[in-house]
Amino acid sequence: MTTTPDVGVVLVAAGASSRLGGNELKQFRWIAGKPMLLHSLQLFHDRSDVAMVVCVLPRQYAGDPPPWIFQCDVERLLVSVGGRERGESVLRGLEDLPDEVRIVVVHDAARPMVGMDVVDRVIAEARAGRGAVAAPPVTDTLKQTDPDGRIVRTVARDGLWRAQTPQAFPRAMIEEAYAQAQRTGTFATDCAALCEARGFEVVVVQGSERAVKVTQETDFALVEAMARVGK
Repeated sequence: MTTTPDVGVVLVAAGASSRLGGNELKQFRWIAGKPMLLHSLQLFHDRSDVAMVVCVLPRQYAGDPPPWIFQCDVERLLVSVGGRERGESVLRGLEDLPDEVRIVVVHDAARPMVGMDVVDRVIAEARAGRGAVAAPPVTDTLKQTDPDGRIVRTVARDGLWRAQTPQAFPRAMIEEAYAQAQRTGTFATDCAALCEARGFEVVVVQGSERAVKVTQETDFALVEAMARVGK
């Protein structure tokens, strides 16, 4: 791990949790012993190569975040205001990164159980000049269907991966990709897709089955179970 902090983290936590319902944001709910967002904040602040974590929150919370958010290295924490879509939130986080950042990691707060080994792998690839996506391989048989649910074909799963976060990039790469997206008004579901569209080299590194994205109520129980089992 480098001794000069040059990694900037954009921690995306600006979602409205619409799929869960209720009034409490899922990224603020307690899971595995602490608020979901705090898992990722503390993970990245445990790294000596991280210069800054920009935590992107919904506008109504950015000016007055919950007090537990400061249970980390506040000198390496900035809070940014999220946009209407994920791509806009990432862009705002990028704009707030300090000048010394050379490597950018983007991570979704909805994946609280990612391990440091996965972070190591994506950063190593970014240092080599490539974009990197954490992803486990597809192991299930895939079926393509028509609008009525009839199977059209079975899709070969060889070479298919399930993209996760963290994703890491040389700063110049991801900034160019997002500048183009802003010019055209065309964002994507993840940062890698924008870099791919610009012709940059992006590779897959081994992700983790523990990096579950919490999107529905049952996912909370799954993450709790994973936490009890341990790594």
